[in-house]
Amino acid sequence: MALHMIKLVVGAATIEDLLDWRARNAVTGEPWILRTRMTPKRAPEMVDGGSVYRVFKGVILCRQKILAVDTVGEGAAARCHVTLDEAVVRVAPTPRRAFQGWRYLDAKDAPPDLDEAAFGDVPDELARQLREAGAW
Repeated sequence: MALHMIKLVVGAATIEDLLDWRARNAVTGEPWILRTRMTPKRAPEMVDGGSVYRVFKGVILCRQKILAVDTVGEGAAARCHVTLDEAVVRVAPTPRRAFQGWRYLDAKDAPPDLDEAAFGDVPDELARQLREAGAW
């Protein structure tokens, strides 16, 4: 069973902000790399079908498939590079309290993908209001 990672998004309030940032900062031919300080001990489980679930303002809104997890550097200078798929998949909005760094997320606890055909492209603010009203 795949093991996922959950990480807070800093500097982007919406999925669209994240995608705009990627479009502005991507170098042609370079993969999308998420940089963290600590390398997960369970990295092989994450590469075997895992995703990074992203938390925006206290709500998980999307995920990206993990392609590779690598440690770069040595000793105190070592860092982790998580290579991600370019495709960003929207998931059922799920509340999540703030935390530092990243956390493991078991597949059984991961929010399901949204069916774009059934829900269309629901704006993040509308989705938030629907969640607060208990309608979503």
